Amino acid sequence: MVDPTDGFTPVPLHQSNFEVQKPYDVPQNQRYSHINGVHKLWVYSTDKAHTTTSHTAPRTEIRIRGCDYSSGVWQFEGYGYVPSGTTGVSIMQVFGATHRATTLMVRVYDGSLTNYRSPALVSDTYNRWFRLNVIHDADAGMVKIYIDGDLKYEGPDDGCKSHCFKFGVYEQNDSSNYMESRWKEIKVFKK
Repeated sequence: MVDPTDGFTPVPLHQSNFEVQKPYDVPQNQRYSHINGVHKLWVYSTDKAHTTTSHTAPRTEIRIRGCDYSSGVWQFEGYGYVPSGTTGVSIMQVFGATHRATTLMVRVYDGSLTNYRSPALVSDTYNRWFRLNVIHDADAGMVKIYIDGDLKYEGPDDGCKSHCFKFGVYEQNDSSNYMESRWKEIKVFKK
């Protein structure tokens, strides 16, 4: 099996690179914790948006600052965990696109990881750690999704001039009332 990070250079990350976006009317510690290297993010379908002017769905996400890009080949790597019951939620995204807000969205529906609503990438992901690698070749306009080292998706991006990585929970369609994901060993690479 080939390691998707082969040939990439790590980008140094610090806690200051992790900007938490959470419902604007709730203290951060009521939707996010970082204990023993594990980021735990949760949100309720009845929560408000992340700003008073946003018309988007509830979220508690980390936007990785200092790694925005418009060209080159960039990669997100992290170990994710989704407890059973969480569904209808984006857990990772490549933000920035021409015809919508995102180039890629890894979502959870009934324990399956999907790219947007489909295709299903892998099933039975509840209650276990999985390794997620997302590679975005902005120059070629292509994205790849690896789960546990296996290539599960390759396809075109949706253009745009600026991108960034986000992870956590962001409500989508057919969501559960409570949505949670946990993340550890977050890394960004580039070529």
